[in-house]
Amino acid sequence: MSPLVLVILALFGLGIIAAALVASVYNGLVTARNRFQNAFSQIDVALKRRYDLIPNLVETAKAYLAHERETLEAVMAARSGAVSASSRAAAAPGDPAAMAGLAGAERGLTGALGRLFAVSEAYPNLKADTTMASLMEELTSTENRIGFARQAYNDQATDYNTKAERFPANLIAGTFNFKRAALLEFADEDLQKAPKVKF
Repeated sequence: MSPLVLVILALFGLGIIAAALVASVYNGLVTARNRFQNAFSQIDVALKRRYDLIPNLVETAKAYLAHERETLEAVMAARSGAVSASSRAAAAPGDPAAMAGLAGAERGLTGALGRLFAVSEAYPNLKADTTMASLMEELTSTENRIGFARQAYNDQATDYNTKAERFPANLIAGTFNFKRAALLEFADEDLQKAPKVKF
């Protein structure tokens, strides 16, 4: 074979190796992105369960907390804000603005629920209501699920971010517009724990 043919074959072989490397790294980034998006969907499922429990909790409490209308309205308003923020986050998992909006809305909802729980302590009949106790137990269980799902999401998002920042993946991530995934974090440590329910 002539030297020109050998050079062409060598270049062709290097091109195939380079294309395989790019495809492998690209596929790895796609897989990591899909994993963190799937992990967020687990948060979304738990949040929807939480949002579905809250109206039942408020309805049960209404009969006993007639003088605490502002507290009940604040819970429902915070729930509405959290549902909207959750929908935006579900449409763009990992988006920094969506994650910050969800964290803020959840902070507000947790605060409103905390006030409801504090007010309910002053009403012995409400504390004794079996429906209320059951709903609060389900809500606590759901809060725990949200915590576990949030941790799984943050782990997957961190893995994705790490892969996208390593060389040579960072070149491919930049070329194909793989954006950094924002973690779902709460500023207040108390929001990372399930609310305390005392009956």
